[in-house]
Formats: sequence, structure tokens, C-alpha cells
Amino acid sequence: MNDPHNKVKEAAATLRRAMIEANWPAEQQFTFHSGEQARICQENDWGDHTAYARSREIQAAGMLGHRVALDYSGPDAINEKEEEVEYKSTIAKNCKGTYSGLSVQPTWGQQHQYLISEKILPYPEHYFNRFANGVMVEAWKLTGQQVFDILVPKLERAYKRLSTNKDPRLSADVCWTEIKNNGVQIIKNGKRIK
Repeated sequence: MNDPHNKVKEAAATLRRAMIEANWPAEQQFTFHSGEQARICQENDWGDHTAYARSREIQAAGMLGHRVALDYSGPDAINEKEEEVEYKSTIAKNCKGTYSGLSVQPTWGQQHQYLISEKILPYPEHYFNRFANGVMVEAWKLTGQQVFDILVPKLERAYKRLSTNKDPRLSADVCWTEIKNNGVQIIKNGKRIK
């Protein structure tokens, strides 16, 4: 059977061999591939692949079967059901996700509503992706409601401490134990399992 993925892998291997045979230094190989990534991003209106965690978002979308969102703000990708989704990435030993730099509202009631309507619950799926050596090796999925239920108590405590913090923005983490206890693993050892 003619699998198009195998043809692409064969072509990539041929290109790699040609670069080695031409004695291209690793820096030139990297620059070539970075230029190809920039070209792909430009052709798809994805923006700068080196900004923020954009390259990780693009890689995660490819592995999860999603489409990359076109803007840096808002959702990170669009899932197979055409829903906007959120990604959190780490290079740590275990998956985790930090929700940082959250806009602070005048009252906790308004803050709570902001989390519901703009920051957490608009995204029905939140993915916690772990990368090693530049490659996504693990991904877990939690629902927006699960993330909301985990984060709201932490954010409420942080909100009450705002006047004593140097940084006036809110931040809270979804830790590995919470991900493991509530999530569904989608990627394991770099392979899709669900």
C-alpha cells in the first residue's frame, strides 16, 4: 500500500543524507529547516513559529489532529469537532499547566464570571502536553469544567492575596497529580493512544 506518510518520511531521509554528504554543518541544517518552518507558518497565517510556544502549539495540533488557531490570543487550536481548545506545554519531567497572567477584575464575583465566560470554560478541552528534546512525548486531556473546578479555589485564594503581591496578575497551576487523577491520556511515548 502506498502510504503518503511513508513517502514523506523517505523524502526527509533522502534530504538528510544529502545534507550530510554535502558536509553541511548542523547550524546550516538547522537554519534550512527553520526557514522551512517559517515558510509553512507564513503560508498558513500561523505567525512566527519562534514566538512564545507557537512551535509547540503547531506540533501539538498536528499530533492531536487539530487545526492551529490563527491568533496568539484566545484559543490555541480548533479540535475535530470545530471547538476552540487550550494547550499547556512543559518540558518538565511530568505534565503540568500554568494559567498565568490572568487579567484581574474589580471584584471576585466579576473575576469568577471572567473565568467562566472568557478564560477557562469557553474551551471545552484543555490539553496538557509534555515535550522532550523538542518533540511532544505526552498529552493529557481534561474538560474545561474539570480545569475550572481545579483552578477556582486556587485562584480565589490568590485573588484575596493580590494586594500583598508584587505582580498584580493572577496565576495558578494544574499539577501532575490533578492531571493524572482527572485526565485522559491521549499521547504516550510520542504516539497517539486515544
